[in-house]
Amino acid sequence: MADVSVKEGLGYEAVQGVMDRRIREEVDWSEFENLEQIGIDEIASKKGHRDFFTIVMTRLASGVWRVLGVLEGREKATVKKFLLSIPKKLRKTVRVVCSDLYEGYIHAVKEVFGQKVSVVADRFHVAKWYRKGLDEVRKKEMKRLKEELPKADYEEFQGVMWLLRKNPAELKPEEFNILSRLFQHTTLLATAYVFCYALTSIFDQPLTPAQAKRQLRAWKQLVPESGLHCFDRFLATLDKRLEEITNYFIARQNSGFVEGLNNKIKVIKRRCYGIFKVGHLFQRLVIDLTGHEELAKLSKA
Repeated sequence: MADVSVKEGLGYEAVQGVMDRRIREEVDWSEFENLEQIGIDEIASKKGHRDFFTIVMTRLASGVWRVLGVLEGREKATVKKFLLSIPKKLRKTVRVVCSDLYEGYIHAVKEVFGQKVSVVADRFHVAKWYRKGLDEVRKKEMKRLKEELPKADYEEFQGVMWLLRKNPAELKPEEFNILSRLFQHTTLLATAYVFCYALTSIFDQPLTPAQAKRQLRAWKQLVPESGLHCFDRFLATLDKRLEEITNYFIARQNSGFVEGLNNKIKVIKRRCYGIFKVGHLFQRLVIDLTGHEELAKLSKA
């Protein structure tokens, strides 16, 4: 906004006025015929704070993204109220809602849509949960090795965090050798690594939900035998949200498109030195997502 104000020689308020006349601060439901897939996610409104915006998106059949709502906070009641504001005719077209594992979002969706809609726990949020376990072991073991190994030997493993996060199939020979030498010093980390990527391989396979449930339960039974406790929190989540997690295997849908939008939001916040009004953030997102389309319409007029 400030850049446009300077470039065009207009006051900031004048630019905001143009924005307000051209771009709504909330969704116009008449623009949609179908909302088959919805994604819900959150983003911090200010870095380092626990103030959140909830972002609600849809992906059209053409693959185009559309923002449906920017909500202040992430309370279940707020999300439920928004979902109930969707016209009944459109609400009936919703088939899948992708979300993270936040209870408030899942309960809001189920209370509004019931059994007619599949709630899919986003694969990337699920991965984030179990990879935390691997990261916890890495931190503890690297701290131990720093005290026990000669300095020259320990320094070989600097930056190993990124190797542990890399897909094993994509490791270069020299990277694989570094991990192999590291695992000679810490069987605990090696075991956690194997269990972590065994989970990833399950999600990579073309399984049915029923097959995925069997494999996940088999994985879950092996963890206690390994002596690992780093996956305890994920195991509790798996028990509680197995249905939502394995719904991913119905059509391999996820809310990656909302995550992509979150990156746009972060750029917008940096560019605007923070946006604290949900209506203004909604406008900026509409411009980012549909600005080229609107320009095309104006050029034809």
